[in-house]
Amino acid sequence: MKKRLELQDAINMIDDGMTLMIGGFMAVGSPHAIIEGLLESGKKDLTIICNDTSFIDKGIGKLIVNNQVKKVITSHIGTNRETGRQMNEGLIEVELVPQGTLAEQIRAGGAGLGGVLTPIGIGTPVEDNNEVIEVDGKRYILAKGIKADIALIHGSIVDEKGNIFYNQSTRNFNPLMASAADVVIVEAEKVVKSGELDPHMIATPGLFVDHIVEGA
Repeated sequence: MKKRLELQDAINMIDDGMTLMIGGFMAVGSPHAIIEGLLESGKKDLTIICNDTSFIDKGIGKLIVNNQVKKVITSHIGTNRETGRQMNEGLIEVELVPQGTLAEQIRAGGAGLGGVLTPIGIGTPVEDNNEVIEVDGKRYILAKGIKADIALIHGSIVDEKGNIFYNQSTRNFNPLMASAADVVIVEAEKVVKSGELDPHMIATPGLFVDHIVEGA
């Protein structure tokens, strides 16, 4: 099956109100061309699962500034003052999750697990909104697995079958998100023919990837 997709066709797959996972860490390893396409499209009421909301002028942060996001599930918003302003004014819902817990929730969702048990949050108000399970006399919060309608991820080099190599820190949340969405779209810096990637360099097998968009 041919996986190459034009940018506009990828944007057309995203509907108002969808839940999206978007890779990146402070905009490093984010699918910037797809994000720009979303900005131009005006898609709205999006729920975004991400490590952070970046900056007001970069990556995911631009979607926040453009009022296209109704909810964000993330670990950090401190570098984007607009996220904080919208949260305080009730314009956006922000669910803050410790980074390690968020990563494990995404991993669990991708693996088909119900969730993971974590001691983070025990003894705090976090307990009030979560199920607490005791194991061997120790209490844990059940952090349920999470999935998305579409994962938008970045790949440094991607072959025609969708196998992905991530260069250095661009890897971040991208491999986890590739396993935890109904549809996975990778924005590739470079697309090569099948067989050109060293198998030892592949972090995400092509079986997880539905579509490839060639980025700028």
